[in-house]
Amino acid sequence: MEVWYNNKNLKIIFASEPRIGVRYILPSLTSSEKKSIKKYPFINKTDLSVEVSDLRNNKIYGFKIPKGYCFDGASVPRFFWRIIGSNTDNKFLVAAMIHDYMCENHSCINNDRILSTEIFNALLEVSEVSAFKRYLMKTSVNLFQKFFCSWK
Repeated sequence: MEVWYNNKNLKIIFASEPRIGVRYILPSLTSSEKKSIKKYPFINKTDLSVEVSDLRNNKIYGFKIPKGYCFDGASVPRFFWRIIGSNTDNKFLVAAMIHDYMCENHSCINNDRILSTEIFNALLEVSEVSAFKRYLMKTSVNLFQKFFCSWK
């Protein structure tokens, strides 16, 4: 078990180091496979067990991101790339994978949208994303989730 993040409010533990790969378009692929890769170019290369301790509420959540889980990286609109960075920036990948999985599986953290945003921010901090960029990303993600992702 690796403690990935730990402060007075939140603790994030991974059973092993995250392994993220890039999916490539090959000539032998079908058009639907190519379309899938364009939409979700990143892949989780191993089963990843995650434990999140919400220390404020004394709750512990555990979930597993399966090997083969595909995601799009950070959802940073091209317009903001000069300020934040591209959606494929490797500093964003672990945070994006965990966050995307939580967004698709709300129940893994008991439908807690605020906690998902805090986890995202914490993982960006571990990746040494600057406080300003984290603030922009965290605020954008939180607003997007609130209005478009059916969180309770």
